[in-house]
Amino acid sequence: MYAKLHAVARQVGTVIVGKDLQIRQALTCLLAGGHLLVEDVPGVGKTTLSHALAISLGLRFNRIQFTSDLLPADVAGISIYEREKNGFVFHPGPIFTQVLLADEINRATPKTQSGLLEAMEERQVSADGVTRPLPEPFFVIATQNPTHQVGTFPLPESQLDRFLMCLSLGYPDPAAERALLLGEDRRALLKTLPAAMTPAELAAAQQGLRRIHASGALVDYVQALAQASRQNGAFAEGLSPRAALALLQAARAWAALEGRDHVLPEDVQAVLVPVCAHRLRPLKSAHGVALASRDLVLQLQQSVPL
Repeated sequence: MYAKLHAVARQVGTVIVGKDLQIRQALTCLLAGGHLLVEDVPGVGKTTLSHALAISLGLRFNRIQFTSDLLPADVAGISIYEREKNGFVFHPGPIFTQVLLADEINRATPKTQSGLLEAMEERQVSADGVTRPLPEPFFVIATQNPTHQVGTFPLPESQLDRFLMCLSLGYPDPAAERALLLGEDRRALLKTLPAAMTPAELAAAQQGLRRIHASGALVDYVQALAQASRQNGAFAEGLSPRAALALLQAARAWAALEGRDHVLPEDVQAVLVPVCAHRLRPLKSAHGVALASRDLVLQLQQSVPL
């Protein structure tokens, strides 16, 4: 069952060259049933990664380009009066899909950003007093430009917490960049990709995570990491219980991709940064230097004994 996910990773790797770790992290997030935030500068393949994952998993895909004038109704849908039916008819928005690419999500206003909260948490959309379920599975893959760029609105902590994992692709190494320059156009490659997995097989793989055993000692380790983040003076707030659950679920998914039926501390450590770094807002250190969240999370890991 999980062998097909490795086939998906290999196929996506033919489009996104030299980013095997990030592809595996993205698959871990989707296998765990979470939503993914990809933060990086424009032009490094964030949108292409999302599209390649959707095609390879055999899922329906919609893309929304977030801009400052985008409204919540443009995402969720709107009711329009139709004379033939003598009433209002709801026209679903692009959110009614299985994989939603929210491209440059932090270019939309906070009001539009908040329109995704119910969908991401409850897998449903409420409009005109009616609650409509979203298709299963439902994944949001959001891309975010660096917040120092012009025209961006920082995502609030409540929305960041809805993303199970956050990763960065980064610039390719020279060999990968040369392969991109000399190879076929990435958009043309996307059109040739087959579905390496069906939605039913993905759902079965997600259900199989329940059989991945996490021992009492392993849960103690996850709790110790969460407690240490709350007592660490480097962070404004510590990890919430939802974040601790996300860490354990992501570790289960990582262990499954490793071919094991149990979780090891190494699995928790493998997903610790992508699960926790975007949830932990750093404070300035005693020397007045603000360290990156990633570095602080790595220090947190080193401070908690196994």
